[in-house]
Amino acid sequence: MRLTWEELGWERVAPRVGRRRLPRWDCTAGLVVGEGAALMIDAGSSLAEGAALRADARALTGGRVTHIALTHPHFDHVFGAAAFAGARILVADGSSGAYGGGRDELCADAVRNGLDPGAAEEAADTLVRPRLFVRDTLDLDLGGGVRVRLVRTGEGHTAHDLVAVVPGDPAVVFCGDLVEESGEPQAGPDAVPSRWPAALDTLLGLGGEDALYVPGHGAIVDAAFVRAQREALAARFGPAGADRAGP
Repeated sequence: MRLTWEELGWERVAPRVGRRRLPRWDCTAGLVVGEGAALMIDAGSSLAEGAALRADARALTGGRVTHIALTHPHFDHVFGAAAFAGARILVADGSSGAYGGGRDELCADAVRNGLDPGAAEEAADTLVRPRLFVRDTLDLDLGGGVRVRLVRTGEGHTAHDLVAVVPGDPAVVFCGDLVEESGEPQAGPDAVPSRWPAALDTLLGLGGEDALYVPGHGAIVDAAFVRAQREALAARFGPAGADRAGP
């Protein structure tokens, strides 16, 4: 018997669309369910977390996750990806290095942020190298009239941010860490803060005024929140600020 979103601790956002706020880092994982196909948006911070998400998806759908969209190459969003055997993994074009030669840095960053070293090493060692890259936009047809548009928004939280837009009334936009609600937006060494406001302009154009915006961390927000965060970032870094910020 299939379980409901609520029974599994997920938040139902729209028909066939849900998200879960994962413990510890309050990182969002999203799920969009079609007929015979399902897209997971981000995969958790460890193999154990990824396996739990995979089990939830099977309990909800009766099937397996067929696609994974990783919004950006940070450990708390990608380290669970190897738990989804056979899924097609989609990432922003240009980010392949982070999943190959950048694995050691992902592991070190995870440990610095409190992930158990053994769990971090296991996830880094098994991290799947993506083979599908979104250069501009990519439309996924999940069956049953369920479609998702993946968009590379340009540089912002990282140089390789990817968002997922689920059309509907209202539309649902999975923002990755371009938008954060439970804390201040984080501009680490791989951020491009001078271009972040423009990425949020793109995000608002994709969703519109009535969309539900699902941040990488925190509660679902509206267009007004995204616009306010855009203005705060522009004020913080300046319209022509430095291309990169420190940790």
